[in-house]
Order: sequence, then structure tokens, then C-alpha cells
Amino acid sequence: MCRRCYKLKELSPNEIILWFRNVDRSLLIQGWQDQGFITPANLVFVYLLCREAVTDDIDSEYELQATFLTCLYLAYSYMGNEISYPLKPFLVETNKELFWERSLKVIDKMSAKMLQINSDPHFFTEVFQDLKNEGESKETNGKWTNNLDR
Repeated sequence: MCRRCYKLKELSPNEIILWFRNVDRSLLIQGWQDQGFITPANLVFVYLLCREAVTDDIDSEYELQATFLTCLYLAYSYMGNEISYPLKPFLVETNKELFWERSLKVIDKMSAKMLQINSDPHFFTEVFQDLKNEGESKETNGKWTNNLDR
């Protein structure tokens, strides 16, 4: 994500990881889930959504966090063990309409792939390999990045 969001010079991969862990921890503490959501299969699903939703025109960390948390909410809703999840841990803005508009855009664009990743082992393996390749990419300055480019 750091490479995709090149306008965000101060963005650290650790911040994105922290957003994910904070949501997961919050839901565990509040009793919304019995076990953590962060598993390899769920990470692949989040990656699938983020690589389409996170674009290079994002120009603020706030906008990136809102987009990422929207994808995370959709992943929890689709892949999580619970019937529903509270919105609050996934919101950065007070206007819920913005959140739902982003959600519908992602769903509209990605619903077929969201179904395919759970029904087609070959597609899951492709996306998983893409994610592994992203993790292995390294910038020339030696800094590890979370890259969403295909």
C-alpha cells in the first residue's frame, strides 16, 4: 500500500498493520468475536479487496484509513464467524453515509471475485501468490513495503 499511495510520504506499513490489529483487538475485547480474525485466508480476502479499492489517487492518510477500514469491514462481514459486526471500529468519519457509499462501490466492483475466492481454489491460490509476491517486493532503498500493484 505504501508504494500505491506514493503521495503519502510518511506512511509506514506498520500503521496499516496497527489499524487491522486495533479493529481485531477491539472486537475481541467487546465480545463481538471469540477468536481473532487475522488468519492467512482472511488476509488474502482483505488483500483482494484492497488491491482494487486502494488507488494511487488517495492523497491523505485519513482517506486511506477510511478505505482500508471499509474493506476490512466487508471482509469481516463476509468471512468472519459472526452474523454481524458493529460499525464503530471500522469508522473514521462521523458521516456513515460516506462509509456505506464506499462499501457499495467495493461490493459492486468486487462481488463476483468475493464469491469466486471462496469457491475456486485456483483463484484463491492466484490471489495468495500475488500477496506473497507483494510481501517479497523490496524498494531500492532497502525499505520493505506493502505494495498493492499487480
